[in-house]
Amino acid sequence: VKLVESGGGSVQPGGSLRLTCAASENIIGYSMGWYRQAPGKQREPVAVVPNWESPTYDDSVKGRFFISRDNSKNSVYLQMTSLKPEDTAEYFCNSDRCGWNAGCYEFEWGQGTQVTVSS
Repeated sequence: VKLVESGGGSVQPGGSLRLTCAASENIIGYSMGWYRQAPGKQREPVAVVPNWESPTYDDSVKGRFFISRDNSKNSVYLQMTSLKPEDTAEYFCNSDRCGWNAGCYEFEWGQGTQVTVSS
């Protein structure tokens, strides 16, 4: 499965963006997530949406980011609102079969999409 992320950009604090992750094959059965990596920092999970359970969010984005998926389109989305400068990072999607931040990624990483929040 190849993953292509899109929808990033430059916004002012308080702004919104919607990221899209398009998978080349069916993602039913995979718990899909969004991850981000800021310069000089490790990649970290932001949100995960299993097939049949409620999403999980990192505390830093709870109430501001919303993850969803459309299995019919092999796609996963991240609606980001009330963006903060600390949200600036490269954003990626993938599936971690071992759990939150366990590092057992199912697929090769895509190219990511850059999100920059600055006034």
